Order: sequence, then C-alpha cells, then structure tokens
Amino acid sequence: FFLPLKLENKTRGKPQKQICQAVLDHFEKQYTAELGDAWSRVRDVLTSPQCWQHALLLNRFSQCPGLESSLGVQGYHPAFPAALPYLPAALKCYIRRTPGRFPAQKHQAGRLKEYYLLNAASLLPVLALEVKDGEDVLDLCAAPGGKSVAILQCACPGHFHCNEYDDLRSRWLEQTIESFIPNPLINLIMVSKLDGREIGDLKPELYDKVLVDAPCSNDRSWLFSADPQQAVLRLMQRKELSSLQFQLLRSAIKALRPGGSLVYSTCTLSKAENTDVINLILSSCRNVMPVDLSEMARGVSQEFTFLGGMQQHELLVLPEEGRAWGPMYVAKLRKMSST
Repeated sequence: FFLPLKLENKTRGKPQKQICQAVLDHFEKQYTAELGDAWSRVRDVLTSPQCWQHALLLNRFSQCPGLESSLGVQGYHPAFPAALPYLPAALKCYIRRTPGRFPAQKHQAGRLKEYYLLNAASLLPVLALEVKDGEDVLDLCAAPGGKSVAILQCACPGHFHCNEYDDLRSRWLEQTIESFIPNPLINLIMVSKLDGREIGDLKPELYDKVLVDAPCSNDRSWLFSADPQQAVLRLMQRKELSSLQFQLLRSAIKALRPGGSLVYSTCTLSKAENTDVINLILSSCRNVMPVDLSEMARGVSQEFTFLGGMQQHELLVLPEEGRAWGPMYVAKLRKMSST
C-alpha cells in the first residue's frame, strides 16, 4: 500500500503532522497479526487525522441556552440511545458522522466551560462503571480529567478521589476539574499524586467503584511522534507497560470494597495491554469475576465498530471511516463479597 509520509491536509496554518515510520512499521507487523483484515481499515483512519471525529460532552454545571439547537443545525446528534443499561439523563454527548472539530474553549479562572471535546469512545468506560449518587469512587490514573468530568456528569459521588502520579499531568487534571466543576462539588473531590500501584495498600477496601484508565501505548499519538528517537525508545519500553498495568489493576482490586466493581480501559489496540492483562488478573486474583458488557455493546453498536470474537466482559472499539472513534479497550470486573 502507498502511504504518504507527509499528510496532505493543512488546517489553520498549523504544520502538517508527520507519521513516524518506525511506529507505523511496528504497528503494521503487530496489528496485522492481531487484527487480521480489520487492521488495514483501522490503519487508514489512524494515519489520517483529517478524518478523525470529535464529540462534545456538555457540562451540566454550565448550561449554555441554544448550544444544543446550534449543534443540531451543524449536523450533531446525541451519541447514546436511551436503551442503554446505564445512561443518566444529565449525561449529554453530541457527535456527527463527518470529521471536523468544534472550537475548543480556553481555560478561564473562575469560569466554567460549557463542553469538553473528546473521542466519544472514551465515554464507554464511564458508562460501563455505572456510578450512582453517594458512591465512593476512585479514578486511579485520572489525567487529563475527561473521564473524571464525565463521571460527575453522571452522578454525585459521596467521595471522589482523582489520582495522577505524574506531576505535570496532575496539574492538568486540577485545571480540568476547575474548568468544569463548580465549587460546592469540588469540595467532594480529592486530587492526589500517589503511585497508583500503592493505593490499594494505602486505602484498602475503601471504594465502591474504581476506574483504571491505564497508561498505555497511545496508538493515535504514537503514530505522530515528533521525535523519532523518543518513538524508538517508547517502542522498546512498550513491553514493560503490561506489567505496570497489571500492578495498577491489582492495586485497584485491593482498594475496592467487596461487591464493588472496576473498569479497566486503554486507548491502544495491543492485545498484550488489553486482553492479556485482564486474563492474567482473572487467573491470579481469585476474588474477582468478569462482568458482561454485551448489553452495553449492543446498545451503542450503531455508532461504534467493535472487534469480533472478544469475551463478554471486554470490548475493543476499532476506528473506521465515518465512525472514527477509538481505539478504546474496556473491561469490567467485580470483587466478590466476603463470605
């Protein structure tokens, strides 16, 4: 196949994104083996930012009169059907079939933003988590904060712990929360910079729900690594990610109350960081069981393309033209009640 290394689209005078050949070669080998024929369709989307789509998550704490009708005029429609097993009325996400990006809103101290731009597939882990009012919730790897904001669109937790180990990303997380969440509710949120691998020991059996949106090989951004040397280093270190992800999951299970549930998510297609990690947890932690996600998958199948042949407790969203959401892997587990 022919792939121009320099992409043709020029948007708003920004320099063109360039594909990192080392990463593409690596993905080509791995994902042809793992995804088969589906990889060529996925590759066409991932390597063409001009066909990427963006969704708008509306902020229920800063409603803008006329925004929804304006979105309707521009071809946007609600992303999720009411038939989903869990869809709080306050969660409003708008998408459209055609590419293009709605203008982003700048951070302004003391002023809440009206919407958050995101990949619509990144809301699936939040919908799978099914947070209810009053529950104690941990977002273990929370930066940049989009999923934390989405959780707060769904419910008002009794206590909400947002953790981010990386210093720079932690500041980004705090700014996101400040941009979307009003003062009384911010008091319910604790932002920490703990090592996620240690939280289970520090806060055992404290949470009803835990989200582990794990550090992963971010396929979309890695393909456009500006620094080829950094890209090669990332690819060398890629094998170590699954070990980190396993440790974060094990910590999350310790932090869960018996009967509580956790959702694990990544934005990579890599089987080693997705199914293999979950299988290892299920075989090594006797106190967790898989939770079926097939009803949610059926509910959103109009908007998302899923890889076939997955187990019932996991989903992998494959980007395709016109439905350029993902990659997004989602798996759900429940901690057994003590007998």
